[in-house]
Amino acid sequence: MTKLIDIKGVTHAYKTASGPLPVLRDLNIAVPEGAFTAVVGPSGCGKSTLTRLIAGLMHPDRGEVWLDGERVKSPRRTVGMAFQNPVLLEWRTILQNVILPLEIVAPTMPKARRIARAEELLALVGLSGFEDKRPSELSGGMRQRASLCRAIVHRPDVLILDEPFGALDAFTREDLWQTMHALRAEEPFTSLLITHDLRESVFLADEVVVLSGRPATTQYVLDVDLPGPRELEVLYTPKAVDYLATLRRQIQIAQGRAPASQGAA
Repeated sequence: MTKLIDIKGVTHAYKTASGPLPVLRDLNIAVPEGAFTAVVGPSGCGKSTLTRLIAGLMHPDRGEVWLDGERVKSPRRTVGMAFQNPVLLEWRTILQNVILPLEIVAPTMPKARRIARAEELLALVGLSGFEDKRPSELSGGMRQRASLCRAIVHRPDVLILDEPFGALDAFTREDLWQTMHALRAEEPFTSLLITHDLRESVFLADEVVVLSGRPATTQYVLDVDLPGPRELEVLYTPKAVDYLATLRRQIQIAQGRAPASQGAA
C-alpha cells in the first residue's frame, strides 16, 4: 500500500538560551494512503512539532519527511490543517471563511464553483443556513465544523488535525467524532490526528501511534480493528475496552509511571 505520509528517522531539537532542547529522536511513522492515524503521547513530547514538520512549516535537524513520494522541503498546498482553535476570520462570513483556501490554491476557479463546493461541505456537517453568519454568531462546535470544512474544501491529499476537539465539551466532541466519520465517507482523505483523548483515537483511527517521553520516538503502534461506520456504542465493546487499556498502559510507560517490562495491559 502506498505510504502517503512517510516520516523517516526524524530528529529535532529546539534552540534555547540554555542549549538544545531535544524533542523528537529517530522518529518513524508511515501512514498509508486513505488511512486515519492518531498520535498520542505524554504532554510536551513533540506531537505538535510533528504536525509542523509534515506541513513543511519546519525542517527536521536529521531525517526526512515525505508526502506522496516527494520530500517535504517547504509548505505544501496539498495539506489541510485544523487546530484546537478554529481561527476563523471574524470579518468574513462562514461561507467566505470556508472558501478562503480555494481563493489561494485555485484562484482561477469560477466563483460559483467555489460557493457550490463550500455549500456542499457545510450541508454535510449540518451548517446549511448558517453560510452568512459571522464566526461570533456560532457556537464553539459549529465553528469547529466550519474549520473542518475549510481544511478539506480544496481536497487536500493529507488532513492534519492538531487536537481540533480538545477545547469542546464532551457531548460536542463526541458529536464531531461522528461528523469526522461522515466526512471521511463522503470526502476520502488521508489523516493524521494529534490528540490527548484515548477514546477519540480509538473511535476515529485505523491505527494509533504512541510516542515515548521527550525526546519522542515511536514506542508502540496499535492497529484498531473496529467495524464501520462506527457509532459511539462501539467504545463499550470488549475489543474497544481492551484497546483503551493497552493505550493507557503505554502512556503510563511513556510517562515513566510503569516499567516497560510489564508490557501492555
